Amino acid sequence: MAPPPSVPVSEVQVESVKFPPSIKPPGSAKILFLGGAGARGLEIQGKFIKFTAIGVYLEDAALPSLAAKWSGKSAEELADSVEFFRDVVTGPFEKFSRVTMILPLTGAQYAEKVTENCVKYWQSVGTYTDAEAVAVEKFREVFKDQSFPPGASILFTLSPNGSLTIALSEDGSVPEASNTVIENRQLTEAIFESMIGKHGVSPEAKTSLASRISELLKDCEKKADEVDKIAAPKAAAAKVDVA
Repeated sequence: MAPPPSVPVSEVQVESVKFPPSIKPPGSAKILFLGGAGARGLEIQGKFIKFTAIGVYLEDAALPSLAAKWSGKSAEELADSVEFFRDVVTGPFEKFSRVTMILPLTGAQYAEKVTENCVKYWQSVGTYTDAEAVAVEKFREVFKDQSFPPGASILFTLSPNGSLTIALSEDGSVPEASNTVIENRQLTEAIFESMIGKHGVSPEAKTSLASRISELLKDCEKKADEVDKIAAPKAAAAKVDVA
């Protein structure tokens, strides 16, 4: 059973895949809330085929971190902002993503596609070093002999210090132990960027995340206003007493 969320959010269902309101990632002591979820798919012969369902979870600290710049923005404004999603990817808070198969996929196919795009980008901007080459090889090694039937999941925990924890699940449950940890900030951010960044593979997940974060930031703003209203008379009374 999923732990109760500290941030009031609802579950999201993508096809037959349910993403609970909160989750405790493998290797983490924290409870993260569901930021958003959606399908990844491709248009094939005029029909949209869904391959995976992606759920994005964030640490509570994400809300005050994002509020400074994005509070008061509409869901549409956030969804259209590359900078907003970049702030989510690079923010100083823990993130978790669950990628659940709708159609079967081999681990080798998945790892090759993800890392191929990362390497191309790093080479284009001149940041591909030996450290990235080692991280990519370690990433591919995790998936080399894996095969993911419908319902199986790949779980990524992204730490603020730049580490990427990878766990695998056959049935969508969240194991306590991880399969491996990769210490490379560029790869860690690139994995998350590939899902919700400028060229993210799941526009549905991006729209869902933007909508839910917009509403949560509004709620935070309302609560802050209520606290200020309660505090103001007390502060005024204290000044009178001192006088």
